[in-house]
Formats: sequence, structure tokens, C-alpha cells
Amino acid sequence: MDKASGTTTFWFLKPFLLPSSFFLAICLRRRRRRRIKKERIFNSAVRLDTIGVDQGRGIVMSSPSKRREMDLMKLMMGDYKVEMPNDKMQVFFVDFHGPKESLYQGGVWRVRVELPDAYPYKSPSIGFVNKMYHPNVDEMSGSICLDVINQTWSPMFDLVNVFEVFLPQLLLYPNPSDPLNGEAAALMLHDQSAYEQKVKEYCRLFAKPEDVGNSPEDESSDEEMIENEYDSSDEQMLGKPDP
Repeated sequence: MDKASGTTTFWFLKPFLLPSSFFLAICLRRRRRRRIKKERIFNSAVRLDTIGVDQGRGIVMSSPSKRREMDLMKLMMGDYKVEMPNDKMQVFFVDFHGPKESLYQGGVWRVRVELPDAYPYKSPSIGFVNKMYHPNVDEMSGSICLDVINQTWSPMFDLVNVFEVFLPQLLLYPNPSDPLNGEAAALMLHDQSAYEQKVKEYCRLFAKPEDVGNSPEDESSDEEMIENEYDSSDEQMLGKPDP
């Protein structure tokens, strides 16, 4: 019984008799909580995207340096020989074996890898140290022409992808239409047998497993040897004048 008004009000009806402003305040508070929750989720997603997420494996990296350490560790666990001149892990060398069923089978190349500060959001710099005869590899600098590294790199890729997929594909399927070595591209297009012979000759002289990591002087002597061999073969084709 409501003594002031002389009416009877049951206790379970009292919540429904509260002022409308009270219910409005509750609705606004719930809406504000939902908005704050959404903002927190969004900010967390942005933060994770900033520090780095390996989307392919669902692994969150705390910093680019942690990602470099993990990718390098995975590479070393994959039976690749890795040599680091210092402890910064941004520049190191990897021994790469020519893929099976290719012209480069049996050869071993020392590959220089440089990881930029923005890795894995920026692609690594890859180059062969010892000489390779390939349309898409510069013979002097060892730099490579490969779209997946130079243009279409993604943070989903790692160093294992480079050595188990990208480089083998480069050696198995050369592209003479976009060359870094114009001579190799022209020879491949016009004389396939001569091209294959020269590739194997470079492998024999510059990619012997026991000679990986030799000094530049050793490589220069091998280069002179191959030039002399091809010069002598050219002289035989032209014919030497009788004395």
C-alpha cells in the first residue's frame, strides 16, 4: 500500500515503475561499454599488426629482431650451413645446394643474405658469392632477378621459403625474357646445348662443394681457366693457320 497516494503497489512491479531517465542512463552505459570494448579490440589488432604477425603459422612476434632470430633458427634447423660474421644476425651466409634434376645439381653456392631493419615487411637482399651462369643472376655481383623477392614479397614468407622454394624455382625455370645476364639469356634462346654445357662448366669450376668460401684469388684463377678453354675452342672452330 502506497500510503501517500492510497494505492496498492506490488513489490515485483516496482522496477517497472522507475523513471524513464533511469532506463535511459542504463542503455547509454551499456552502449558506452560496447563501444569501449570494440575500441580495445581494434587497438589490439593494430598493435599486433604493427609488431608483426606470421599469418601463415599464427605466430605473434614481439619485434622484428625476434622474427629474425626465429627465421634464422628455423633455417639452421633445416640442415643449412649458416655462417655469421658477427652477432647482429642481419648479414650472414648460407650454403645452398643446386636442386636435383637441374643443370646445377651437385653444385654448392655461398649465398649472402642481408635482412633489412623492416624485415619481414621488407624483403631480404639475396646474392650468390661464387659465380653462377644463369640468365637471371648477374655474373659479377651475384644479385638475382626474382619477382617474389624484389616486388611481391610478403611478411608471410620466411628464409626457409627462400632456400627451399624460391631459389630452387629460379634455377629450375630460368626466364631469359627478363635477364640480368644477357649473354646467358641469348645463349639459352639460340643454342640450348651450348648453354647447358657452359652452366655445367661454371658448376665444375666455381661451385665445387670443397671450394665453397674460397678467396676471390682462387675464383679469378678458375675464371681465367674457363676463358682460356673457350678461347681455345673458338680457335679450333675457326681453324689455326698452318705454320
